[in-house]
Amino acid sequence: MYLRFYESRLEALLQKGKVLVLYGPRRAGKTFLVQRFLQSDRGKVFQGVGEDITLREILESESVQKIKSSFSGYDLIVIDEAQKVSKIGFALKLLVDHVPEAKVIATGSSSFDLANRLGEPLTGRKQTITLFPVSALELKEQFGPLRIAQLLEELLVFGTYPETLAKANLADKASYLSELRDAYLCKDILELENIKNSRKLLDLLTLLAFQIGGEVSHHELGRQLGLSKQTVERYLDLLEKAFVIRNVRGFSRNLRKEVTKTSRYYFLDNGVRNSVINNFNALALRNDVGQLWENFMFMERLKKRQHHGILANFYFWRTYDQQEIDLVEEREGKLFAYEFKYSRGSTRPPRAWLNAYPDSEFMTVNRDNYLEFVT
Repeated sequence: MYLRFYESRLEALLQKGKVLVLYGPRRAGKTFLVQRFLQSDRGKVFQGVGEDITLREILESESVQKIKSSFSGYDLIVIDEAQKVSKIGFALKLLVDHVPEAKVIATGSSSFDLANRLGEPLTGRKQTITLFPVSALELKEQFGPLRIAQLLEELLVFGTYPETLAKANLADKASYLSELRDAYLCKDILELENIKNSRKLLDLLTLLAFQIGGEVSHHELGRQLGLSKQTVERYLDLLEKAFVIRNVRGFSRNLRKEVTKTSRYYFLDNGVRNSVINNFNALALRNDVGQLWENFMFMERLKKRQHHGILANFYFWRTYDQQEIDLVEEREGKLFAYEFKYSRGSTRPPRAWLNAYPDSEFMTVNRDNYLEFVT
């Protein structure tokens, strides 16, 4: 069992008159987190699933009387898989407006669908958190820093989904990730966006998996897949909103040599990335260790920023003459540049970066100092 960062914080995040929306990829542990929270006395609790036809009929009725009569008297209302409810945002608005004594939790795996349906109706009435797969920060808090050092190679190859971490056998980890890839990875997109060709989505992910840390041309992806540039862009947007990949844009202060119009993509989980290319070999047998390290560092840093409430814009940086930096954070009125190196030792910042941004800070993130960076 892995203790999650928000487990001890959900109580403080819950407020009467507001919905706590818990997003996250499938199998990241949202339902388990809520069940752990409910093990303590929370008063009179209603738990329902958006797939339940009776619950859907009540919430989709848009009837204040029906909603009040169904939910009045509860101290806490939990709706799992809330994206299954049509017009869920309006339904939750009626719920918090007319059953103000209750606290409400809504969970969902489909970011794009929940976001579209929750946005305007719940303006000022919701608080949102994203539950990613287990973070290095959470592992450190539970087991200490030495345990992360011991697990590092497994984390780079098999990722940090809770069920992956819980399996002791490497073959079982690989088998689980293959099941996750086939059964859950694109399920929300295929169901909710009515996309018939799941093979094209997996082919697209395969191309991205080999381009970690490099710029991606939508036109070139379309050419290789036999799809239009517009279709590729739509698929990429959906994959990001479904918590499979993360887009990063180029940074520039309008210097002519800086690349800004392309994107880089990272996978939310290293294990998922490796399942897409069917490669779970040990690091000594791989030629993509640098890509695994960069993907892992990027995502663990993203998790840390969320957990600690660090507000930052994030980018990569590259010039047309191939000077580059893996991650640039713009926060607190300053620029912080990070280069990811699996090998030990430091690198110097590119000369063009120093000339353009002399007041910025620069750090090489390697195996000697990564824990400070991600936890």
